[in-house]
Amino acid sequence: MNNPIDQTLQEKYSQSPHSPGVYLMKDARGKIIYVGKAKDLKKRLSSYFISKQQPDTKTAALIEMITSFDLVITASDHEAFILEANLIKEHNPKYNVILKDGKNYPLLRIDMNESYPAIQRVRNIKNDHALYFGPYSSSLSVKRTLKQIQKIFKLRKCQNTQFKNRSRPCLNYQMKACLGPCCNEVDPLEYKKQVKDAILFLRGKSRQVVKRLSAEMKVHAGVQEFEKAAEKRDAIFAIENIMEKQVVVCPDMRDRDVMGLAWDKGKAVVTVMMVRSGLLIDTVHYPLDLGFKEPDEVLAAFVDQYYGKTRFLPASVLLSQRIENSSEIEERLTQSLGNRVMVHSPERGEKKRLVNMALVNASQELEKILLREEEEQASLVLLKSLMGMENLPRRIECFDNSNISGQDPVSSMVVFTNGRPDKAAYRKYIIKGIEFQDDYAYMYQVLERRFSKTKEEIAWPDLLVVDGGKGQLGMALAVLTDLGLDRSFSLAGLAKRDKTKGEAFDKIYVPGRSNPLNIGQARKALYLLERVRDEAHRFAITFQRKRREKRGALSILDSIHGLGPKKKKMLLTRYKGIGNMKKASLEELSALPGITWDLAKRLLRELNAG
Repeated sequence: MNNPIDQTLQEKYSQSPHSPGVYLMKDARGKIIYVGKAKDLKKRLSSYFISKQQPDTKTAALIEMITSFDLVITASDHEAFILEANLIKEHNPKYNVILKDGKNYPLLRIDMNESYPAIQRVRNIKNDHALYFGPYSSSLSVKRTLKQIQKIFKLRKCQNTQFKNRSRPCLNYQMKACLGPCCNEVDPLEYKKQVKDAILFLRGKSRQVVKRLSAEMKVHAGVQEFEKAAEKRDAIFAIENIMEKQVVVCPDMRDRDVMGLAWDKGKAVVTVMMVRSGLLIDTVHYPLDLGFKEPDEVLAAFVDQYYGKTRFLPASVLLSQRIENSSEIEERLTQSLGNRVMVHSPERGEKKRLVNMALVNASQELEKILLREEEEQASLVLLKSLMGMENLPRRIECFDNSNISGQDPVSSMVVFTNGRPDKAAYRKYIIKGIEFQDDYAYMYQVLERRFSKTKEEIAWPDLLVVDGGKGQLGMALAVLTDLGLDRSFSLAGLAKRDKTKGEAFDKIYVPGRSNPLNIGQARKALYLLERVRDEAHRFAITFQRKRREKRGALSILDSIHGLGPKKKKMLLTRYKGIGNMKKASLEELSALPGITWDLAKRLLRELNAG
């Protein structure tokens, strides 16, 4: 290490103790970029600052960014483990393995403290003593599970606000899809018995439910309550039909989570197989970046974070490889469950077979991810060559305007990073102060707002795409010139093909060239730009439609007597627009706070007339 910064780090390292603890690496801005733990801080830090061996690529990259670090000494390895987890949650370091909550993993929630609990679909776990099930692999998976439960157990489907304010049963009761506890005298104990059966079903203990329902069916048949006996029979048939489609993977019929980790080229996938009562009920894939951790550290970090985000803990967690801190994780999970939880990596037998199954699934998913990334990289390379760019267009931005005869004009900006949508970077623009349709004025305003900040303040694109041919491209170029931008990015216009002229493909125009580029063999580059353009169009149209619906809703709602600002806000917040509001039933609207039966009728009449 030769530079002054490295010398400073070495001096600080020399003062580090041979103690357990946590280290926090910081960049030039003082931002924490990595948090790690160690049984011996000095020994661990030596791998960063005085190792005689050449560090691997990822460690070398991290060392390059470190300008300082802090240490927190702990009394034990266990305390270091807990502190590391808490600091990662608090600071969200860029180069740590972070399991995102994300919208990909929905859950089901049941609050048993309510007299008549409902099963709700949620995205986040709260510390509210309710029961949570999941996460599920997709929205479709949780929707299918919820539909099965409601069909079999006939629990209420309405939200708590609706439930408390209903004056008559909803359509679900008429269809015998709900017991109707909102308006009928339903024994809370009997209702909760149904809820408990639903919970057993969610936990994969369907055989217990079938056994109890069979006993009840015989009792009802014995006293000639044939309608009730038929209901139990139908529920049994429905459950058994579902069980037939589930795969038995564990003959001892125990609950387990089986985790397999596959990694390659800096990427990793953890596959979680949820085994309940021996049945494989769901398989979820979690893509991760390896960051600067070794594979065993990645799996340990995943296990710790995963069970911080889900409440159901099986008695056994099987891992595809050993992790260093399994005893600490076991201790924490055992305390959470109240019973012994085993976390281990089996080496033989049925458990090893399960782990291998998870590992195969993780490897296949990782292969798909890497293949997709290779294709995206190939598209970027082709686009770079086609456009004559010096660097890869890693950040592509595209703008699109949307309006109806000059009404409610808006613009969208979508961003593709490394060939895929980067939705966190999308932006919406409401066009202001322009009372007539003028695409040039729209573009001028939006580009001025977009590029009013310097490169140091916000990321600039490598490629800016506009929807249209030579005219739109010239317009964009004129706007950028008028703004006095020192343009360091490339610019392209994408025009739709003219079928009347026999054109087979869309056309790419660039400044200084009258004819479109010759696509040749670079069709993947064209397809990438088409995806970007179509996404910008979709995003703009969706935003403009929402603006139009909101304006229309406000104008209609303003004319309804008895509907004040608070009630209008409540309705728009709940239904997200006039379209959903029109679909609401009279009973549903009248159950809302402050909405009387007469006001609900008046509201629906005006909405459907408008």
